[in-house]
Amino acid sequence: MNWKVLDHVPLLLYILAAKTLIFCLAFAAVKMYQRKRLEAKQQKLEVEKKTQEKKESQ
Repeated sequence: MNWKVLDHVPLLLYILAAKTLIFCLAFAAVKMYQRKRLEAKQQKLEVEKKTQEKKESQ
């Protein structure tokens, strides 16, 4: 067995931890973007509904 590989284990663990952190942050950013986009869409629909109701009441 190549024992020199074991000298690089801490570095590999740091790389794995950094990669995991980057993926988690990217996933959270995508979820935030999707939620903001959905909220904007819902708000637009509410405004259109209110204007439709005003037109019908007149």
